[in-house]
Amino acid sequence: MSALREKVLDYLMARHSMTIASHGEEGVWAATVFYVHDGFRLYFLSAPTTRHSRNIAHDGRIAITIQEDCADWPEIKGIQAEGRAVEVSGAEESRARELYGEKYPVVGKIAQAPAFIVKALAKVRWYRFDPESLYFIDNSAGFGRREAVECFNPP
Repeated sequence: MSALREKVLDYLMARHSMTIASHGEEGVWAATVFYVHDGFRLYFLSAPTTRHSRNIAHDGRIAITIQEDCADWPEIKGIQAEGRAVEVSGAEESRARELYGEKYPVVGKIAQAPAFIVKALAKVRWYRFDPESLYFIDNSAGFGRREAVECFNPP
């Protein structure tokens, strides 16, 4: 595995939220969600009634960003990617739930979760984002430093 791929996978492991940019009948929209990753596949959950979920149902092409909050441009670091999002079910949904539960124990231990979490999880759908192109931004290595990352995920 290349050093860059490993660095990006470590970055994904250390972060929790991503911003989704989507487009639908109401126009463009951005929303932040928690995610887990399996290689470069990203899984997230959301209610199907949210604007970004409706947009994904309309057109699965989305863009995402994952970044750190910083106060100065040399500190800017993160991921920009574009690809497709789809709703998942069955065995893949079970895998997403398992990964999510490992990263966010309150979801993984549903029997011990607060009632409002149990109620919320009953209303969500699970989604997978497959990047078609992915870039790692690291201004500490130079202003505008952007490296393309090979992010092929085998089936």
